Amino acid sequence: MKIGNLDIGDRPLLLAPMEDVTDASFRILCKEQGAGLVYTEFISSDGLVRDAVKAVAKMKTSAEEAPIGIQIYGSIPEAMVDAARMADRAAEIAGGHGADLIDINFGCPVSKIAGRGAGSGMMKDPDKMVAITRAVVEAVGKPVTVKTRLGWDEGSKIIVELAERLQDAGIAALTIHGRTRCQMYKGEADWTLIGAVKANPRMHIPIIGNGDINTPARAREAFERYGVDGIMIGRASFGHPWIFREIRHFLDTGEELPPLGVRERVALAKRHFQLSLDVKGPVTGVYEMRRHLSCYFKGLPGFKETRIRLVTEKDPAEVFRLLDDIADRWGDTPLETATSVYGL
Repeated sequence: MKIGNLDIGDRPLLLAPMEDVTDASFRILCKEQGAGLVYTEFISSDGLVRDAVKAVAKMKTSAEEAPIGIQIYGSIPEAMVDAARMADRAAEIAGGHGADLIDINFGCPVSKIAGRGAGSGMMKDPDKMVAITRAVVEAVGKPVTVKTRLGWDEGSKIIVELAERLQDAGIAALTIHGRTRCQMYKGEADWTLIGAVKANPRMHIPIIGNGDINTPARAREAFERYGVDGIMIGRASFGHPWIFREIRHFLDTGEELPPLGVRERVALAKRHFQLSLDVKGPVTGVYEMRRHLSCYFKGLPGFKETRIRLVTEKDPAEVFRLLDDIADRWGDTPLETATSVYGL
């Protein structure tokens, strides 16, 4: 599959951008586990234009993560264009590798974003959505992609027509989450309309499907039944970054990998933790890993006390010791494949 001139391989698996989850340490780990393309956390265009420290810092990427997309969101056309230009120059502005593509978030359903007309709130104004997209495409040199939903609500699933319009505006690929904004993350994702977009003879850009891909079998179904060019995995990767390796192996061989044992999970958790320390330092690195660490071991019996210690300990050395204790206590005990525990 190609996005512009960027080749990310056959039947690629993409890591969805998730606020407070897909930081550099998690992105690197998911790349190591088989993700073909990763994205930054979504970045406010208003924040970038104001030169907000946090927004600018989110643009810093590394060669270990490449290829990587920087995702921006907003509802003010001028700010979106300026932010896209900054993302295009991310290596110069924030340091590091920069962006291989720029993605526009027209899919986030949370009220603080959609409620002010950004993210999936833009589904209420498709003309404005298309105009912003065209302006961003014309403003930058890198490929521009869009991530969006089926529509605002059950009565306004406009994605088939909208996809054509976004393609005509110049985007290089389109990711579709199989829910409306009003569904948030409830119910099952509807892949039939994603398949309809892909089957539309007028569409010639890659179509990436997103929503409820949490097993290798579902991933294969997405490719075979709905014909998508790639699939994006979001919440199912949280506490389960090896899902990319599981799916890649299944797609390539038709065989499922055995469930990961506790000792293997500890090794991945330690790798993730060390990356977090390297990227963010001993204070922030410890604090921001708390949301991840206990999720690696969801389902372990009698784990409550250890979990509490994992999410309250401040000393990195002690966190590593706790992880070693988990490996020593549970060894190679296999657990059923974890499902998403991310609460968005």
